Amino acid sequence: MPQVTSEVMETAQQALEKFTQGLATGDWEPFLEMLTDDFSFWFPVGPFQGWNHGKAKASEFFQSVAQIFSEGLVITVERCTSNANTVIFEIRSTGNMAGYPYQNQAAISFDIRGNQVCCYREYLGVLFQLPSS
Repeated sequence: MPQVTSEVMETAQQALEKFTQGLATGDWEPFLEMLTDDFSFWFPVGPFQGWNHGKAKASEFFQSVAQIFSEGLVITVERCTSNANTVIFEIRSTGNMAGYPYQNQAAISFDIRGNQVCCYREYLGVLFQLPSS
């Protein structure tokens, strides 16, 4: 299997930094600026479930993320795996979702073309945790 180049890894790490900033602050513009014009993304649940195409759709998605996690999320990278043009980060996230404690494990995948992200996929572990009665 082809190995990731340093340019692909550097772009993916920059994308992850801007993605992390978006989760923490709700400001997704720096991440959105890294997307190709033909960007597509896949999300497993909710109104954006399945494949979505275009930067406008991505902007809608990430603005909805900012509303759902209005207090921000903190992520920790647990592991990184890659091939020639795809970098997958296994992450843990913590914060609050709609006033409830939230913890999640996820894998986020960036497909890189040049110095931009052309595709994003997310695979969730635990969706959220409600307080026990």
